[in-house]
Amino acid sequence: MRISKLCNKYIGKYLGKYSTIALIEILMLYQLAEAVQLSDGVVYFVNPPRLAGARTTSNTTYIWGATYYFTINLPDNAGEPLAKLNINQHQGGETIEFDLKNSKVYGKISGQKETELSLKQVIRDNKNNTMSLIFDPPISPGQTITIALEPIRNPRLDGIYLFGVTAFPPGEKVHGQFLGFGRLHFYKSKDY
Repeated sequence: MRISKLCNKYIGKYLGKYSTIALIEILMLYQLAEAVQLSDGVVYFVNPPRLAGARTTSNTTYIWGATYYFTINLPDNAGEPLAKLNINQHQGGETIEFDLKNSKVYGKISGQKETELSLKQVIRDNKNNTMSLIFDPPISPGQTITIALEPIRNPRLDGIYLFGVTAFPPGEKVHGQFLGFGRLHFYKSKDY
């Protein structure tokens, strides 16, 4: 049952002197709800994923063979699985190109060993400088995932590069939840 139906049912039931109890019960149901679906049919995460961090195996400019990692926590009470992630380069001295076929995703449920998960498709939108990673099957709530992206090479120009990360639940009409920026800092090679 979607949260909007739950709210309508319980607000009407407890209006009046029990409004505090109704509010507490709604908040408890909110945590257990399947997902938030608005009247226009758009689906949201109940409790959205969280960008835990970004890192690189090498922060030296113009080097080959680096891997960039983006770690996302999908809470138990997300309400919906994670179907797609968009990673968009917002800032940096140059556009970083990626070897899309070598993109990987790893998942870990608390207390278990990390395993490689299945990617259905990785798409690059050059106009918007965005990569879309589509999961097959969608990532279940309660997991921490790590996206591994391989650049063709690190950028030539040093500085801070920001990557916006947006998460999407499955469905036709969904709201993308912006999770924040992954920040990578590259430094000039001493060989230049």
